[in-house]
Amino acid sequence: MFISPAYAQGAGGGGFDIMTLLPLVLIFVVFYFLLIRPQQKKAKDHRAMLGKLQRGDKIVTNGGIVGQIRKVVSENELDLEIAKGVRVRVVRSMISTLYARSDDRDDEGKAANENK
Repeated sequence: MFISPAYAQGAGGGGFDIMTLLPLVLIFVVFYFLLIRPQQKKAKDHRAMLGKLQRGDKIVTNGGIVGQIRKVVSENELDLEIAKGVRVRVVRSMISTLYARSDDRDDEGKAANENK
């Protein structure tokens, strides 16, 4: 016999092993905790911020325009003053960040307490 036997042929490679799925599960867990979960939390915080917008808040749009909310037109639109006398309508979902919260409620509360 001039041909040596191939020992790899003797192993039964057709069976299912749970250890073959372990790296895939581990990769999914890492992706969930490092990518998916923080992104979902950020989106949830952004939706909450959009829901709390009110008259007098200073905001920044996705285009980088800074303005102050003058009027809430509807649940999807805001009237924004970007310069003195220059007003534009902005879709609520196009607001990226809240620049400064208005202090209208604090001023009214202080004035009411001073009058007592």
